[in-house]
Amino acid sequence: MAVKPVNLGVLASGRGSNLQAIMDAIAEGRLDARVRVVVSDREEAMALERARSAGIPAFYVNPRAYPNKEEYEQEILRLLQKYEVELVILAGYMRLVGKVLLEAYPNRIMNIHPALLPAFPGTHGQRDAVEYGVRFSGCTVHFVDEGMDTGPIILQAVVPVEQDDTEDTLAARILKEEHRIYPEAIQLFAEGRLEVRGRKVYIKPKGEEKGEE
Repeated sequence: MAVKPVNLGVLASGRGSNLQAIMDAIAEGRLDARVRVVVSDREEAMALERARSAGIPAFYVNPRAYPNKEEYEQEILRLLQKYEVELVILAGYMRLVGKVLLEAYPNRIMNIHPALLPAFPGTHGQRDAVEYGVRFSGCTVHFVDEGMDTGPIILQAVVPVEQDDTEDTLAARILKEEHRIYPEAIQLFAEGRLEVRGRKVYIKPKGEEKGEE
């Protein structure tokens, strides 16, 4: 049975390499999705240029132009709803998502983090892994909740940490896995195969997805 493409809204703050991986997966037929809109909190974010080059509506929403986080997120929500977004994707978005978006998209906001959560949350997962001396790190796709990198885990990929790794060399190897598993997680959502039960995300076998929801 054909999968109806899921409408994505992407929030990004930087270069947008995961956005590019998602767009590539769509173009190659590996992901049943459409990127409907890209929003950034940074005017110079390369993610906006990637989107515009692909003909995708892209907007800079300046957080400092709003009196509080709620009104800032209301503007983002207005854009997401205007473009009929069904799943929100964080692609290097460097802000904690607040109540406005969480309530509008419960278990419909995804993030990818460059560590094996719950280890090394926060903005320096690769550096923390190298400094701690772990033998394995990786990346985690998870649904977003009110905490920092604390939401239910969808997929993970493991990357060995070499003895001579730096933050940059480890980050480069982890990034390859990010580009692989993020589209996979979105495809599972598009197929209706993700079910959140408490802290756990259950992945339904093929054939048990849409009919049982």
